[in-house]
Amino acid sequence: MTATASGTAPVGHARVPAANPPGTPGRLRAWATRAPLLPALIFMITVTQLPFVATLVISFFDWNALYPNARSFTWFANYSEVLTDPDLRESVLTTILLTVSVVLASLVLGLVLALLLNRRFKGRGLVRTLLIAPFLLVPVAAALLWKHVLYNPEYGLLNGLLHWAGGDDAAQPDWISDTPLLAIEASLVWQWTPFMMLILLAGLQSRDPQLIEAARMDGAGDWQVFRHLTLPHLRRYLELGALLGSVYIVQNFDAVFTLTSGGLGTANLPYTVYQSFYQAHENGLASAAGVLVVIGSVIIATFALRVVSSLFREEVSR
Repeated sequence: MTATASGTAPVGHARVPAANPPGTPGRLRAWATRAPLLPALIFMITVTQLPFVATLVISFFDWNALYPNARSFTWFANYSEVLTDPDLRESVLTTILLTVSVVLASLVLGLVLALLLNRRFKGRGLVRTLLIAPFLLVPVAAALLWKHVLYNPEYGLLNGLLHWAGGDDAAQPDWISDTPLLAIEASLVWQWTPFMMLILLAGLQSRDPQLIEAARMDGAGDWQVFRHLTLPHLRRYLELGALLGSVYIVQNFDAVFTLTSGGLGTANLPYTVYQSFYQAHENGLASAAGVLVVIGSVIIATFALRVVSSLFREEVSR
């Protein structure tokens, strides 16, 4: 087909101009939009990624800070030692036990509190504020509170309650010495239950009230509504709370350091990293353990982000 007299191009050979070629106003506008974010991006890379790369490199060396000239490249020997050394392996098991127990207990208590706070009663706003308070405390301050105000064998509140209830003073326990891991778990559950409660309360308030009303009109009781409507609706929120709680609790250092200083079989992996680096001066071994903690946290965080994305998709589709 030939061009017409008016100069229009043949239909079969029409050209589509390139979208935003280099130097066009659209490309410049896109870069102008991203430009304010570049300083923050550079800062994040400098503060987080460069130290991690340095830690990753050091983890492949047999490097003791007391003998800086004796370091040597050992490939994956440090990682093998972390996974096979009895003390380090025990710290990994302690980390898993601590994380699982705290997350499960926090989820159950958070669900109970969320169900109670989802009801209307006088003073509900004040009660919510008081229940959120433990999560707002600095972790070290929360651990010190439990260590001195509650667990102290001489003037602690728990032994005071036992004495008030008629218990024998000679038989009053030293909570941290007698049940060290349980003492750490109780303090962490107290601090993280409000976090779970907030997530689950948001899930409860996002339920469709028409479904609840229809179920009650059909004769469903409270337990049936909870089992067949509320619990399936909260599944994503329970998963989100478990994943986010695991990301933070698996890295917990404050409670272990403050309450037991890693003794009595309570040393988790973050405390072992601290002990290897600052006390044994084993830079390579501590870096390998730290990299394993980061990898575990990234895996858990990836699942958490997927759950968050699915929640957003569900909200948008409504």
